[in-house]
Amino acid sequence: MPGAVVWTQRRDLDARAEVRVLPDGCMDLLWTGQELLVAGPDTAAHLVPARAGEAYAGVRFAPGTAPAVLGVSAWELRDQRIPLDELWPRRRVRELAERIDGAGDRAAALEAVAARAAAVAAGDGRSLRGRVPGGVLWGVRRGLTVREIAGELALSERQLHRRCLDAFGYGPKTLDRVLRLGRAVDQARTGMPFAAVAVRAGYADQAHLAREVRAMTGVPLKRLLADESAG
Repeated sequence: MPGAVVWTQRRDLDARAEVRVLPDGCMDLLWTGQELLVAGPDTAAHLVPARAGEAYAGVRFAPGTAPAVLGVSAWELRDQRIPLDELWPRRRVRELAERIDGAGDRAAALEAVAARAAAVAAGDGRSLRGRVPGGVLWGVRRGLTVREIAGELALSERQLHRRCLDAFGYGPKTLDRVLRLGRAVDQARTGMPFAAVAVRAGYADQAHLAREVRAMTGVPLKRLLADESAG
């Protein structure tokens, strides 16, 4: 699965009560230890209750790729966590959950489920009109305007917005905000001064960076980094 990442997480005994999951333009297939969930694309940070000893596994799909695999438009899952059996037949999901629960390597078993779904989607010819998600990401990352991206893809701006909702869960402007936040936080984690982060990530100035981080994560950037270090 091109661009997909498998991850695991286990909460320590002294872990914080909540984990702040930042928006990143991706969607995840999750195994919580009890059930299979789909995490839709977020527009703001999602606070996840965490209990000591809990173990999670997930497959994080690259931006724009999960809808074809899961068989649902991204906008339908925006800012939500949905049981997989609301999207796929319950009997099938129950069998998959039992298989994962009984596996020695649950992350690998979850990855196999996602890979099989991706292969079926490819065999069925399911896609979100092929080049559009990649073209949108290419344009957003280069700072093109919505009109310029639409022109590159030979679409009207309205068509582009509709395709973006299907692929990413939101339009190109929101996608740009989400990806820019990710760049900023990654740079800030290295210890780079916030003023330099603002310039390199594409904000107008440090005040703009501060407003966006607070709006999308719920806390100032300094607090965000401190919470991550404490967790």
